[in-house]
Amino acid sequence: MSTTTVVTELGTLAHDRSHPPAPRCVCAPPQVLADRPDGTVVRSGPVVAKAHAADTDREALAARVALAAAPQLAGILLPPLPAPPGGPRPGRPVTLWPHGEPVDPADPDAAPWEEAAALLARLHRTRSPLPLPPMRGPAKAAAAVARMRAARPGEPATDAVLAAWRGLPAWARGEEAAPGHRTGFLCHGDLHLGQLVRHPAPYGSWLLIDVDDAGLGDPSWDLARPAAWYAAGLLDPDVWLRFLAAYRAGGGPAVPADGDPWPALDVPARALTVQTAALALAKSVAEGRSPDEVEQMMIDTCARIASLPPELAAGRSS
Repeated sequence: MSTTTVVTELGTLAHDRSHPPAPRCVCAPPQVLADRPDGTVVRSGPVVAKAHAADTDREALAARVALAAAPQLAGILLPPLPAPPGGPRPGRPVTLWPHGEPVDPADPDAAPWEEAAALLARLHRTRSPLPLPPMRGPAKAAAAVARMRAARPGEPATDAVLAAWRGLPAWARGEEAAPGHRTGFLCHGDLHLGQLVRHPAPYGSWLLIDVDDAGLGDPSWDLARPAAWYAAGLLDPDVWLRFLAAYRAGGGPAVPADGDPWPALDVPARALTVQTAALALAKSVAEGRSPDEVEQMMIDTCARIASLPPELAAGRSS
């Protein structure tokens, strides 16, 4: 199915779900919010339709969507709308969602870091009301490295990223299960500010969206991206400390209630650093450009990680 066909079908689904049939419709044309192989998202009025990746595990996706609809997750996850008519589609699976107001990228000072941390703490403290697959964080990191290798086979530019990757324990590379005492928590799996919306838009409460990677696993993975940005110098220390304090105030189990959080966060933060750097190298070559300043900072951070003495790296990976 072509991208144009997918966008058209999603626009029709969202439009038809947004209001009853009318002889004269004055709705604005559907708006494409994202169009990637792993997710095409189209909005019509108050409804958003998403076509997931063609190779999505449909049973796992159904469990994750059911999780978002569960009463126990009310006020934490954005609940889905009823499934689109017509049953499963032969191409990419489709889900429908209410529109929420996203974080404004033009106003970084208003970014809801504390609200995100509080939502994560509540999510991590919630016992899953139904069986779930593992959280997909390590699998996404592995996929990013594979994408980089395919885009830049044998290039020296990838050496530092691959060295940092090889220094991670097998569970963080998606090659084996995480330590048993860290696997039973409900996790989002891909936390960043783009995964928060206000609902009802535009002034409702902040909620987490995009459950494609949600599941059971190590809750420290959900703190890994801001931790990695902080370690790389991309996130202001004050913002990081406010985020961490809000998570702890909410009783989040990913880090100790006080003291040094880094023993719990080090491995996932290094994994997210590698993932971000690998995607930067893959995307930059596909777009025929050099990595930008932010991307290069993450690549340089991989070089620093790779330069750690083996005994130190091993100690921090336990």
